[in-house]
Amino acid sequence: MSLEDLSVNTEYNADQIQILEGLEAVRKRPGMYIGSTSARGLHHLVYEIVDNSVDEALSGFCKQIEVTIGEGNIITVRDDGRGIPVDINKKSGLPAVEVVFTILHAGGKFGGGGYKVSGGLHGVGASVVNALSTWLEVKVYREGKIYHQRYERGKTVCPLEVIGECGPEESGTEVTFLPDDTIFEEVVFDYDTLKTRLRETAFLTKGLKITLNDERAEEKKSKTFHYEGGIKEFVQYLNKSKTPLYNDIIYCEGEVNGVLVEVAIQHNDSYQENTYGFVNNINTPEGGTHIVGFRNAITKTFNDYGRKNRLLKDNEPNLSGEDIREGLTAIVSVKLEEPQFEGQTKQKLGNSEARYAVDSLLSNKLELYLEQNPSVAKIIVEKSVLSQRAREAARKARELTRRKSVLDTLALPGKLADCTDKDPKNCEIFIVEGDSAGGSAKSARSRATQAILPLRGKILNVEKARLDRIYGNAEIKAMITAFGTGIHEDFDIEKLRYDKIIIMTDADVDGAHIATLMLTFLYRFMPELIRQGHVYLAKPPLYKLEKNKKVWYAYSDDELDKILSEVGRDSSNKIQRYKGLGEMDADQLWETTMDPENRILLKVCMDEETRSELDLTFTTLMGDKVEPRREFIEERAKDVKNLDI
Repeated sequence: MSLEDLSVNTEYNADQIQILEGLEAVRKRPGMYIGSTSARGLHHLVYEIVDNSVDEALSGFCKQIEVTIGEGNIITVRDDGRGIPVDINKKSGLPAVEVVFTILHAGGKFGGGGYKVSGGLHGVGASVVNALSTWLEVKVYREGKIYHQRYERGKTVCPLEVIGECGPEESGTEVTFLPDDTIFEEVVFDYDTLKTRLRETAFLTKGLKITLNDERAEEKKSKTFHYEGGIKEFVQYLNKSKTPLYNDIIYCEGEVNGVLVEVAIQHNDSYQENTYGFVNNINTPEGGTHIVGFRNAITKTFNDYGRKNRLLKDNEPNLSGEDIREGLTAIVSVKLEEPQFEGQTKQKLGNSEARYAVDSLLSNKLELYLEQNPSVAKIIVEKSVLSQRAREAARKARELTRRKSVLDTLALPGKLADCTDKDPKNCEIFIVEGDSAGGSAKSARSRATQAILPLRGKILNVEKARLDRIYGNAEIKAMITAFGTGIHEDFDIEKLRYDKIIIMTDADVDGAHIATLMLTFLYRFMPELIRQGHVYLAKPPLYKLEKNKKVWYAYSDDELDKILSEVGRDSSNKIQRYKGLGEMDADQLWETTMDPENRILLKVCMDEETRSELDLTFTTLMGDKVEPRREFIEERAKDVKNLDI
């Protein structure tokens, strides 16, 4: 192509400037408004509508919300709030309810008029859901009448009309919509995903009753969430798979300079801190000023109490915040009129007044509680001192790990066979269990870009161990040194030596357990590897089928049945069930599991919006308590597809 051709094809003038009217911009770039068009974005549509109802509850006008997944994945959200206004909006000349659903940045959440506090501050929620739905219908129950309007792909198809009457005391809004299957990758709602989010919302809105119904399956499901104790019950729920160190859930609430603050905390016998921050019921996984205020208050108050009551000796250093927060489960919830979030994703709060409000309120209330409950205070300080000593031991072990070069790992029990390419973007490391699988993998690999790290046996369960034991574990040290990033507070993603970390275990129960142990370690101490998409699970085949000198591999029972139905079921079939990676020769392992052109990799992802449930799952599966684990397994037993006995 010549330069002349190029200039013609890229002509840029006034006619190339597009003006997207109404909600066209949302349909053109949906990811800008809901994050993605994957399952996560799909479920976000429900959250947007529910959050509008929750705003009514926060203002004291809504007591119940009912969410229903209907046949065909049609969603209905009904609340008993005031009902969206139906009178004419003077500026637009349209009924207010139509403005809410068809115009971006329109709503009662600007300027403190309609709502004092609100999660949906951008005023795009209802209109975005409308824009991304094949159709949406809204019913408003207000002042004795039932109003109705329908939209299709964001456009009004009929005027607002009265379709019936309701009781004078009845009020609320009902929104029904079908997401647009031309926008989303798949329109299938997951009951458990919605259940997790709605449970969390109910915990954060004391007294609000939220019901989730699933009417799609033959066996209908329904769950109601209603917590009069609010975030105190949230902490209790999160600690159900742990052993609390004391019976109380320390709770404080109050208002400081217009900021409403609620904090609930309880220590348990684990070694992980689980602190969750919320602003106007919005999860803030990256923290922010409210979490800074919380941590300041915790650190200062416990050190002051320890010194004053001689629980800390004169020659001992102050406890660090990490020491005090070991084994802590905490919910920090603030509500304020004009929250300022860093970034459009609302993941970090920036208001300085929130830091002061949480710090001052918690410091005063916590100091009073500790004075009145010296036995609880002593338990917490003593646990913190033990943590401090373990952390110092871990620091010394960490210094040793830091001084080792990557080549030093060749002498470790887990022998690293590194790749020759030194550009991390081109490199990947396979973590395999045992010398047998390690030997096959080393023979099968592409030496330029694939490294192999065999580990002996099952690694330490970090859910039950402090840092000093973790740094003392040879297999974990081998992984830390090989990855190059360090862990915990030393973690630096820029030092990562491999773009892909691939956990490759046998396709049986033991292999699944080993993979879970590794994922527990990565989630607790290197979560950024998962967040940034560097962690994968290899998927080796379950079966090898030979017939007439031809070979097929099947990765599931269903796939094997499909192959057999195509090639015929007779005595000439030779079927091998792989019990481990070591049963494959190098060529088979390369062809099925390691060759980038043919293999299947499962990317490990985490959803920050449901982190509390993810933490609870790891604790339930990997912690000490048997009963919660049994309940977890029994509840999900019907979903198990393959299980080796």
